[in-house]
Amino acid sequence: MRENHPIRLGVNIDHVATIRNARGGMHPDLIKAALLAAEAGADGITAHLREDRRHIRDNDILQLMKESKLPLNLEMAATKEMLAIALKTKPNAVCIVPEKRQEVTTEGGLNVLSNKKLLQNYARQLKDAGIRVSLFIDPMKEQIEAAREVGADIVELHTGKYCEEVNIAQAKELKKIHDAAIYATSLGLECHAGHGLTFDTVSSIAHIPEIVELNIGHFLVGEAVFMGLADAIRKMKKLMQAARA
Repeated sequence: MRENHPIRLGVNIDHVATIRNARGGMHPDLIKAALLAAEAGADGITAHLREDRRHIRDNDILQLMKESKLPLNLEMAATKEMLAIALKTKPNAVCIVPEKRQEVTTEGGLNVLSNKKLLQNYARQLKDAGIRVSLFIDPMKEQIEAAREVGADIVELHTGKYCEEVNIAQAKELKKIHDAAIYATSLGLECHAGHGLTFDTVSSIAHIPEIVELNIGHFLVGEAVFMGLADAIRKMKKLMQAARA
């Protein structure tokens, strides 16, 4: 019987910045959101620095590194610009994600198989700088194997399709994620998951013992409109812990 380990919650604060950027200025304050997340029980902060800076900006990363005591997981595309920023700021971890300028949100996992040489080079430089390397991938065996080959420390399994499906189709997607988590762990990779998770969908994912961290953002910021950010984070963490117990 596999042991159930504690599960961590990384709170993605991108969309606090999205609201701020809609009017300009500094409100709502991104740093205040990060500090509030810590008080509410978050275990880490996630931020995606996009090419077009539609939400998180360069100075936000510097401020988060300075003001927040929580480890920062910097999401970024595999570009020279983003690699240079990561090597300069040195967050706790970098999660490399696919990125299309025209997309509303990340659409599916990274194709590690088709980008092995590039990702291996990026992973080597990041790890040499003491930064943990995560790859955001679909729950597929071949992508997990490729992630290990390029030197990743972590794989983050894309849960978007699972969250979009219902009934039998959702059960099939859940099994794919579970099987992928088991396989990733068997290869010595730390397993995270995220994308699209809500109060209604998080428990089944958190119940998978091989998954040690969930990264959730858009839903929590949306729920903050109705119940406050701190209470939304506390409720999510409680659901995760109950599922793991």
